[in-house]
Amino acid sequence: MIKQDIKQLILFDGVCNFCNSTVNFIIHNDKKDQFRFATLQSKLGQSFIHRLPSNIDSIVYVRNQEILIKSTAALYIAQDLGYPYKLMGIFKYLPTSWRDCCYDYIAKNRYRWFGKKDHCEIPTEQNRKKFIS
Repeated sequence: MIKQDIKQLILFDGVCNFCNSTVNFIIHNDKKDQFRFATLQSKLGQSFIHRLPSNIDSIVYVRNQEILIKSTAALYIAQDLGYPYKLMGIFKYLPTSWRDCCYDYIAKNRYRWFGKKDHCEIPTEQNRKKFIS
């Protein structure tokens, strides 16, 4: 499990260019220093994968010990980033099946549209403390 003092953990696909860009965006806009990150390919990421539906391969948000996936994860990350990103919370009122359909379409095509790395990106020295291995 994760350390008790870490409340917001984002698990992401470490070889996905879109996912890595999203993580860099979150780090840049995380003014409260509340998020920590691990790749789905890491030992920690793999420990969560086994508890999730088989089609989860792009984002998992562990928020106050609750596991959120797909569009719900993305919307809560935006909410926790604060204004103006929390305004995306309006989409939580749409049916989850609709939101996840859009999410799945993007996730399915992310490698084709944004590319893929051969290995997980190594965080910069400045950002290393935000990553859990």
